[in-house]
Amino acid sequence: MNIEATHLGHQSNYPQQYDPSVLVAVPRQLNRDQYAIEANGLPFEGVDVWHAYEFSFLTQKGTPIVGVLKIVYPCNNPFLVESKSLKLYLNSFNMSRFGNTKSEGIPQITNTIETDLSNLLACNIEVNYFGHNTQTAPSDFDGFTVLEENATLDQLQFNSYTENPSLLKISEKTGEIKWVSHLLRSNCKITHQPDWGSIFIQMKGKKLPTPESFLQYIVSLRNENHFHEEICEMVFVRLLEKYDPKEMSVTCMYTRRGGIDINPVRVLSDTTLPKNIVQCSQLSKPAFRQ
Repeated sequence: MNIEATHLGHQSNYPQQYDPSVLVAVPRQLNRDQYAIEANGLPFEGVDVWHAYEFSFLTQKGTPIVGVLKIVYPCNNPFLVESKSLKLYLNSFNMSRFGNTKSEGIPQITNTIETDLSNLLACNIEVNYFGHNTQTAPSDFDGFTVLEENATLDQLQFNSYTENPSLLKISEKTGEIKWVSHLLRSNCKITHQPDWGSIFIQMKGKKLPTPESFLQYIVSLRNENHFHEEICEMVFVRLLEKYDPKEMSVTCMYTRRGGIDINPVRVLSDTTLPKNIVQCSQLSKPAFRQ
């Protein structure tokens, strides 16, 4: 049986009570092998950030509590969590009772989820709950240039819709770039349903991509069938191989599906991690398409 398709692509019954048995861990190496990414020598650092916008549970008195969960875990662990299994798991709390009051129930819930996911993914997981009055932190990506808003890019021809790194060209400029494109689209690895999002790239070095070629490359992902984390790592490795940058970060912020969004962040050094999105204690401003 394909472990990646345990729940994805199949009709699943929603658990009526708390049920960690529905969680599925997917080995990251299943995808990394094709890009020669070795577990013992990762070319990047980073985290996976998940927001669950439809989270709810009951107190012992039956009062519904609603909020947003933020889940953060490192990319150097051996597994990622299958997205539909996480959705089923989080929904299993909907009719389960924790704590006599909201203030009692929330730490019980977050501790339970941290323990279950840490055991599943063989690493330390951070989980935080946010209520309706939470003040969001500023975006880490203010001031990034939106590539598709450049008037000269309107003249570009797009012909490739499967991943094509040969599209990437080297610019005559050096220094630093901070770009975003909201044209990111890939497809679920199992169901082939479209996944929409925004991709943010920050890079310093003697070799940099031209904006035209980078945009063409991002559009070439349109028919790729990968998980969100895999898309981010694929882009990172392609850019690393082509440009050998001194500094680089790639962040993919995907539109939520089933109440959950997935935001992989990969960097050359943890000193260049985006400040707010990677902090589990901060609920940062969503991207345009989230």
